[in-house]
Amino acid sequence: MLWKMFITFFKIGAFTFGGGFAMIPIIKKEVVEKKNWIKDEDFIDIISIAQSSPGPIAVNSSIYVGYKIKGFSGAICSGLGTIMPSFLIILIIAKFFSGFSNNIIIEKIFMGIRPAVVALIISAIYGLVKNSQFNNLQLSLAVATALTIVFLDINPIYMIILGVIISITINKIRNKKTIDK
Repeated sequence: MLWKMFITFFKIGAFTFGGGFAMIPIIKKEVVEKKNWIKDEDFIDIISIAQSSPGPIAVNSSIYVGYKIKGFSGAICSGLGTIMPSFLIILIIAKFFSGFSNNIIIEKIFMGIRPAVVALIISAIYGLVKNSQFNNLQLSLAVATALTIVFLDINPIYMIILGVIISITINKIRNKKTIDK
């Protein structure tokens, strides 16, 4: 099982361009839909935890998935599987890129990859929203938070902290009302 996990995440890492957010729909397809290693609801929680943890979301997600399936050794195998392709590719690029950095063909290849990366990120966002089971208030808050971060240039960490404070406050009020009844 550990080898299967390593190979699965190695393939995801090797064939996904655009960073962590672009990997999310592919990770979901592999571990939730194809292999049934985890449930869809668990995947949403994994993405939430991975996003709020320091480090790249794809690596955090793969480590958490691996841990959920096979504990510490699963986390190591999944994490290494995710990072190894990027590490090898960067190593090769660093070795040979100086000779190709001004090559017009290489520039055009990267120009062609950019729209696909944007599409993968939009797909990841759509999938998360679709499966998040947000009510209208939560969806409105998510959109308002995103707009605040983008247009007011507020650090997302402040918005996360604010969200935690609001959530704790609301839950304390709800629990107090339940106890008072």
